[in-house]
Amino acid sequence: MLEKMKDAEKLNEANAIYEDMMRQLKVSSIEQLAREQVDGVVRQREAGYEEYVISSIPSTCKHTITKAHEGGCGSIIFEPSSHKLISGGQDKTVKIWDTNTGSLSSTLRGCIGSVLDLAITHDNRFVIAASSSKDLIVWESGSGRIQHTLTGHKDKVCAVDAGRVSSRNVMSASYDHTIKVWDLHNGYCTNTIISASNCNAISYSADGVTLCSGHLDGNLRLWDIRSGKLISEVAAHSQAVTSVCVSRSGNVLLTSGRDNVHNLFDLRSLEVCGTFMASGNRVASNWSRSCVSSDESYVAAGSADGSVYMWSILEGNLAGVLNAGHSAHVLSCAWGGLGMSLASADKNGTVCIWT
Repeated sequence: MLEKMKDAEKLNEANAIYEDMMRQLKVSSIEQLAREQVDGVVRQREAGYEEYVISSIPSTCKHTITKAHEGGCGSIIFEPSSHKLISGGQDKTVKIWDTNTGSLSSTLRGCIGSVLDLAITHDNRFVIAASSSKDLIVWESGSGRIQHTLTGHKDKVCAVDAGRVSSRNVMSASYDHTIKVWDLHNGYCTNTIISASNCNAISYSADGVTLCSGHLDGNLRLWDIRSGKLISEVAAHSQAVTSVCVSRSGNVLLTSGRDNVHNLFDLRSLEVCGTFMASGNRVASNWSRSCVSSDESYVAAGSADGSVYMWSILEGNLAGVLNAGHSAHVLSCAWGGLGMSLASADKNGTVCIWT
């Protein structure tokens, strides 16, 4: 009887511990729900949601990938919410790199011309390359299979960008004076915009219906992609615009020009809210790409002297210069999210990952 009483006491203690654990779990679940709930609506993360932390100025080269592309690398882009970097080059390939190790993850083939620009859909499903062969190649990023070959431009396709709201729409710009809207689900062109000046760079705005384009005449233009009509136009640079980069929040837009000036625009008013330049910083080509950090704290741009220049947006001054990784013109810079730092690519095909 005494043994049975002891067993019963142990069982009661176990039941009490279990009930206490369940009570704590329930309280924790309610607290978590309360954090996610605002005005009676539970907020959940959508596909393509990208976390980021406060950016810092990189000072060292974590990985130097020499001969990432034979003949040069002019385009790099980070995969959203990932530690993968995508690069395209003169060797007609697109390569995916692990930024933690600096190793090659996969190679996408199928271009018959040089890769001049890259884009990736916000859900990481498709990688799109703009090619000098007058077309665009769309790959499934997971399998590496070609989903579409988008044809219709009459000259080399120098710029491409994917929508931030939907993975369906892609925009491209060519030296045939046209900007085209593509339906990725069906693989055909839905609209063609004709511009008076050739377009060097494009970037989607955060609303998914406005396209920002930079042109040879130095102007920045905003278009409504549904109607194809010009919304507004501003003289951004005294020479050709080489880069257009809308920030992650969609509040500001960075342009770079052959006048070696980098201008930050408030997209709501199209007023210049920051101008960045340095005595040694020279834009190397008509397709040199600059970038804004995820938290909109810094601007980074490559230079013809093989350096990467970084400015503080808040203070408006030069925050640092990276000059240890490249020996040729730096053509492209990309700033990753998730606390990742900066990547840069040069005319010799070297890709550097900075921390």
